[in-house]
Amino acid sequence: MTAASTALQPVPADALSDRSCRASKFLVPEVIFGPGTLDELGGAARRMGGGRALVVSDEGVMAAGWVERALPSLTRADVGFHIWHELTPNPKDHEVLRGVDAFLAGGADMVVAIGGGSCIDAAKAIAVLSANGGTVAQYAGIDRVPFPIPPLVMAPTTAGSGADVTQFCVITDTVRGSKLTIAGRALVPNVSIIDPLVLATMSESLTVYTGLDALSHAIEAYVSLAANFLSDVHALAAIGAVVEHLPAAVDRPGDLDALVGMARASFHAGLAFSSALLGATHAISHQIGGLTDLPHGLLNAILLPHVIRFNGAACPQRYGEVAGALGIPVWGMDGAEVVEACADAVLLLGEKLGVPAGLRQLGVSEADIPHVVGLALEDAYITTNPRPVTAADVEQICRDAL
Repeated sequence: MTAASTALQPVPADALSDRSCRASKFLVPEVIFGPGTLDELGGAARRMGGGRALVVSDEGVMAAGWVERALPSLTRADVGFHIWHELTPNPKDHEVLRGVDAFLAGGADMVVAIGGGSCIDAAKAIAVLSANGGTVAQYAGIDRVPFPIPPLVMAPTTAGSGADVTQFCVITDTVRGSKLTIAGRALVPNVSIIDPLVLATMSESLTVYTGLDALSHAIEAYVSLAANFLSDVHALAAIGAVVEHLPAAVDRPGDLDALVGMARASFHAGLAFSSALLGATHAISHQIGGLTDLPHGLLNAILLPHVIRFNGAACPQRYGEVAGALGIPVWGMDGAEVVEACADAVLLLGEKLGVPAGLRQLGVSEADIPHVVGLALEDAYITTNPRPVTAADVEQICRDAL
């Protein structure tokens, strides 16, 4: 063998466009999964070095009894705590500031969240501001948190947001009427404790909205420009799990198999989009939600079929694989037909679960569209949508979804 034959050769340019050849980053917390694992909360907090925790929750979770159930584990682990639960759905910037005051006043050195995605997002933002000062808007964007934040231990009580395993938090900017996303390694929780038993107290609507949120996470992550072999595995697993288990979770509240299945779906989808990011569905729903305070998962469920149709021509093969996970027989279909079948399957699932046909039924009107258009194009998730999106495109998607 000659020296020339072992010389490094330049990488072909077309290889770098292949998803399997790209550099990838995959972020994941310690995960404790299984029925009854809520009792592990105190031990996890102690392992993270916590001496006194701010326990972040909300009125609904408090009323369901899960905070009361979890607190003895903190006591057994000799972790002090102070409870703060002044939160509403779609957490607001001013609520986060009150949470920071509670963290500092209580002498906390870590944050524990027991609640759904709104609660976990608020907990993350409280941790960021307690260590770095300022306001939520200062840290919107990617890797803009300069100083380390207190340890985060999360116990999700819904199956859909995936916030307990992701590098993101989303907070409503009440001045602009929009949602801000803080992203980066600092936001990945130290520990996620996923106990499917706590899902039993979700209302039917919450089960539907959060479950369809997980589906939107998985589908958008799979077709994202930042998708990779690690995120793909979790995205497809999540899609299949939602299709299999969400109807059962709605029809048979408390069914353990359905609860475990949906907890897994949320977990898989969270890992997928934490790595691959999302797309136009979320970029648009964030802004409608910031303006109207409507449930995030509900907005995603209505918008997703329209975004699938918009994106279809850009990545028909990827939607073919999504179709397989959805259980759609695609033999003999061309790319356009497969994309339409995916959109129809998502729409039909939503209809069966009682999702309204359009945004107009939720009070959204054409007058709201201009506000949404400009802000959606500023959303971080628009950059990884598989098809470039213009202002006219956002406007048309919104009109189609009305």
